[in-house]
Amino acid sequence: MIAFIDDHRGAHGVEPICKVLPIAPSSYHAHVAKRRDPAKRSARARQDAALKIEVRRVFDQNFSVYGVRKVWRQLKREGFDVARCTVSRLMRDMGLQGVIRGKSVKTTISDKSAPCPLDHVNRQFKAPRPNVLWLSDFTYVATWTCFVYVAFVIERRIRARATGATGRNDGSGKASSRYSFMTVVSVII
Repeated sequence: MIAFIDDHRGAHGVEPICKVLPIAPSSYHAHVAKRRDPAKRSARARQDAALKIEVRRVFDQNFSVYGVRKVWRQLKREGFDVARCTVSRLMRDMGLQGVIRGKSVKTTISDKSAPCPLDHVNRQFKAPRPNVLWLSDFTYVATWTCFVYVAFVIERRIRARATGATGRNDGSGKASSRYSFMTVVSVII
């Protein structure tokens, strides 16, 4: 709103614009005064302005890969008495983010040329009798060693079967990976 008033104050004046917008003219004038004279800002705003320069310097000196924790520790080593949450807030305000280790996991690799499966039930999930309508879902659960893929088949019970780290099933009803430790789970709805 402040930027809008700055842009249009020459044509309409501050007070008429403030009558239309939900801001008091005194709030606008106080903001402009703080912008002109940084000494009128609050202590936190003055400290944030000084710390933003230091946070940016540490971030840039370390090849823009440091996250909040490492930037905070580096500032502490250099003698700045600053809280970790303050560094986090300032980095978020400046749009700085550290590099995350590891490779992102792709759980779905879709084939855009393949046709989408048809909706055989027309989004009507009520069955007139048992064993007529079965629904299924395939998802994954992250574990310490790998991702375990789980298939759900829903009729009157939920039957979940872990199919292992590859997401493939050999048809035996057992998990196809040596990493899998889940067993068949049945939950009555």
